[in-house]
Amino acid sequence: SLPQLFRYERQQKGRLREHFQLNVDIFGEADVAADAELLAVACGIMRACGLGPEDVRARVSDRRLLTALVKALGVTDVQVPLVFAAVDKVGRDTYDALVRRMTEGGVDKDVAEEVLTLVEGTRGMKGLDFARTLTGDAAVQAIVDNFDEYFELLEAHGVREYVELDLTIVRGLAYYTGIVFELFDATGEFRAICGGGRYDTLLQSLGGVDMPALGFGMGDVVLSELLKARGKMPSGAPEIDYWVAPREDEDRLDALRVATRLRAAGARVESPLKDQALAKQLKAANAVGARDVVFVGKSFGTNDEVEIKSLADGSQEVMRVDDLALRFRDRHRSANDRP
Repeated sequence: SLPQLFRYERQQKGRLREHFQLNVDIFGEADVAADAELLAVACGIMRACGLGPEDVRARVSDRRLLTALVKALGVTDVQVPLVFAAVDKVGRDTYDALVRRMTEGGVDKDVAEEVLTLVEGTRGMKGLDFARTLTGDAAVQAIVDNFDEYFELLEAHGVREYVELDLTIVRGLAYYTGIVFELFDATGEFRAICGGGRYDTLLQSLGGVDMPALGFGMGDVVLSELLKARGKMPSGAPEIDYWVAPREDEDRLDALRVATRLRAAGARVESPLKDQALAKQLKAANAVGARDVVFVGKSFGTNDEVEIKSLADGSQEVMRVDDLALRFRDRHRSANDRP
């Protein structure tokens, strides 16, 4: 889905009160293959936008793994949400502030410091090897094995190079139950491009069926800013095939007839809506990105002919309107037939 969404909060860089958001969700599949498929979609969108692993990093974690690890360090079940909230602020709050956040909630200071050492130590490609050394807990080992399969699947999807383990990614919403991820620009200049993960209990919690599910949301604001910063933002302007230019004021009706015939052939055409000098029309044609200018003058009324000027190289030729429309259709058809 691609809804228009609104937030009731202070506007800031990369986070506006109004935005469009792409939501991609998978329902009914508990296997880790669905988690890999979901992240592959997000990374595939980055690749389609011209953003490679040098531009974007997908930072992945697993709330089950982090839960098992912090509990092995002495964090109680009651303290887990508090610890997650602190971990979610790593990189945004100071070390002392994070420790204080946890100790004020009842976590022992030594344990709070061990938690921060843990999540910082599991950042990067070798993070899973580090996690294996922390505890012999069978539950942790099972989740680590699940991650190994996850990375193998991402390799098969062709997006493994985008991905790194980072247990500081917990996602702020409590309904996430498994693998979670966020996409960031590689330089850390912007907010998260998108985020999501597995939420196997959410549908039932909302009164629906007991069904595993996972998904992500990708807003247009941060992605647009990143594309602009990397010089990859499309102009958004429609491609114009022809600007139809009447040579004299009295040629405007004939120019409209030519424009109508070219549009009937499928061409994208613009023409002045009021009398304009040719110089001004040429400037307007360049401004809208027209490929060719079609000059309509007296020869149209006598021979059905127009003069076509390429704005790319300045070449000009004279042609009957029907032949021009036929050439456009043939060119358009051959372009659509390309593999």
